[in-house]
Amino acid sequence: MATAAIGGSHLVASTQAGAKFGWQLAILILLVNVFKYPFFRAGVSYTISTKQTLQQGYYQMGKGYLLTSFGLNIIAAVVNSAALLLFSASLLGYFLPLSLPLTWLSAIVLIASLVILIAGHFAALNKVAKLIMFTLVIATLSAAAMAWYQGPVAPNDFISPSPWTLATIGFLVVTMGWMPAPIEISLITSLWLKQQCSDQQVTPRSALFDFNLGYIITLLLAIVFLALGALVLHGSEQEMATSGVGFSHQLVNLYASTIGEWSRYLIALIAFLCIFGSCITVYDGYSRALAEGFSILKGQDKADNRQFVRWLLFVAIASFSIVLFFNSALLAMLGFAMTLAFITTPMFAWLNHKLVYNTQMQEEVQGGVALKILSYMGLVYLFGFLILFIVWKWFL
Repeated sequence: MATAAIGGSHLVASTQAGAKFGWQLAILILLVNVFKYPFFRAGVSYTISTKQTLQQGYYQMGKGYLLTSFGLNIIAAVVNSAALLLFSASLLGYFLPLSLPLTWLSAIVLIASLVILIAGHFAALNKVAKLIMFTLVIATLSAAAMAWYQGPVAPNDFISPSPWTLATIGFLVVTMGWMPAPIEISLITSLWLKQQCSDQQVTPRSALFDFNLGYIITLLLAIVFLALGALVLHGSEQEMATSGVGFSHQLVNLYASTIGEWSRYLIALIAFLCIFGSCITVYDGYSRALAEGFSILKGQDKADNRQFVRWLLFVAIASFSIVLFFNSALLAMLGFAMTLAFITTPMFAWLNHKLVYNTQMQEEVQGGVALKILSYMGLVYLFGFLILFIVWKWFL
């Protein structure tokens, strides 16, 4: 989950938040991570208790619950995969001596992803992805530490704009949309955990420890990326590029200006492999979740590999069509995906909350009274902000 999460939300949303408003949005990033925690945890607590996935649980509550989840998941799968595909393609363009259209680069990334997944090499790639993620974490911490030592680039008399205005509500929603990841990733986490339980012995304590460790890492890294934006870009009068390749250059410059020029292409390679790994992880996870949901609706216990491939090809074709529409406007595509993720988040949160607290499980796994209160607070926060966004978008 952490490998899938540390992508657009961190490299784009957190960095932009720091670049535009300095440290002011740190509290917002902390809050949205805390309030979403119970709903991501549901994918672990429910599956480890029942040995069933979240989607199987939705179906047991009623077919309408699964249909709602399935419909939202189709939209999320296509849009989020398209955003990561475009981001991967823009980073790939950094290396090429020739200037290729972003749609061509997207096609190259997509074909490579499909070959890896259909050929069954995802398990090997997943191991490499963890090493890549570890390297990115070390590079990011090093860059943030050096930027802290050098001090912020903003002049002493620089006055930061306030993010707490009606005009910035759209940006706040974008920042929260993928933070720490789209919430339907909990369905994929549930699938992965069920498979892990069938392959080896997994205890509730070990499953929750793994989840909590990954979640804490994603939260801390979100703050670190915000720090990079706040220290290196905030107050520099440098506008964030909207094109894919332009933003990729800015992202790499962020590291090179702090760590050193020698690191430029190394960081570019690490960033590309990180997002490419997230892209493949999302294509794999969403397609498996859709295949499972479709199979359950048809009355089947398990989706076979052919169903997975069919849904993978559907998501691939649909997401590439969206890339053709957005062309090179990377930040617009990412902003659209993150906004859509925030709009669908309250419904997935409510489904997970209802499932967990209507299922008999150990108190240690369910989380006790404190987590239940946090879950209700999270629902109020997410639905409240969604209502505010709708009012702002259509009336203000």
